Amino acid sequence: MTKPSAPMREPTYFILAALQDEPLHGYAIVKRAQELSEGRVRLTTGTLYAALDRLTGEELVRVAEETVVNGRARRTYELTERGLSALQEEAARMAAAARIVRDRPTRSMVPTVRTVPA
Repeated sequence: MTKPSAPMREPTYFILAALQDEPLHGYAIVKRAQELSEGRVRLTTGTLYAALDRLTGEELVRVAEETVVNGRARRTYELTERGLSALQEEAARMAAAARIVRDRPTRSMVPTVRTVPA
């Protein structure tokens, strides 16, 4: 039996989720991650590229294309099969954790009134 991986940090999860549908360049990843997270994840350029370097090293993403725009390299990144698998595993882990709370019967928050026999 394999040891479960550590939970993903939220920015990592949304970077991978941003790449789920199509390859994107850095700025598009920032915007898509912000949109998918409903504004919770706001990536700076430094944070994004450090994460992309790490995720590339872990073979979760790869450079799909590199072009030169206005004299600067512009890389487009895509999710690898390994990255998609990691993203799906994290989504399943979060869903299982949510079920623990969601599927529990809730107790009434109204205080119980006890009568004392006279």
